[in-house]
Amino acid sequence: MAGNSEFSKRKLHSLLGVIPVGLFLTQHLIVNSFAKRGPEAFEAAAHFMEALPARIFLEIFVIALPLLFHAIYGVYIAFTAKSNLGRFGFFRNWMFVLQRVTGILTFIFVVWHVWETRMQVALGNDTVDFNMMAEILSNPAMLAFYIIGVVAAIFHFANGLWTFCITWGITVSKRSQQINTYVTMAIFLILSYVGVTALLAFV
Repeated sequence: MAGNSEFSKRKLHSLLGVIPVGLFLTQHLIVNSFAKRGPEAFEAAAHFMEALPARIFLEIFVIALPLLFHAIYGVYIAFTAKSNLGRFGFFRNWMFVLQRVTGILTFIFVVWHVWETRMQVALGNDTVDFNMMAEILSNPAMLAFYIIGVVAAIFHFANGLWTFCITWGITVSKRSQQINTYVTMAIFLILSYVGVTALLAFV
């Protein structure tokens, strides 16, 4: 029974990492990419998202709670998983290790980012707009931190998508898994370009 419970939790963890957390990440990157068109375009896109019906419900039950479960259980997995990297060093073993490392980095980054943006708005100290992000990223150290955090989050999502396809029986054969490696790495590169260029647009 314990083994079945653990397997079910890992399947749920994998699912939530893609739907809705991965979809939210992609949507967040797309909204941020409007910064490349200037402050007005970014703020129009951000305000459109803020004006969605039942936004509070969506933020709590579709984003925050799934993200919390995925993050907390992911940290547990990261610190209890055993790596074969030292023995084999195969590509997938590297991906296994990087998935755990980027998971921890993403956890730290997301906590900081939420505190620096959404929590400041909740406390009445600031407004999330183009100027807020421009001020944060004007510090070179903070810009580097954001770039590392965004790239880590995207890698964690893209590589997690590869694992998701195996966990849910979508890619069973060796050939399909190899093809999926190329697909997920392409997703990583494309979203990284979108994310990093969006950050640089605020500078």
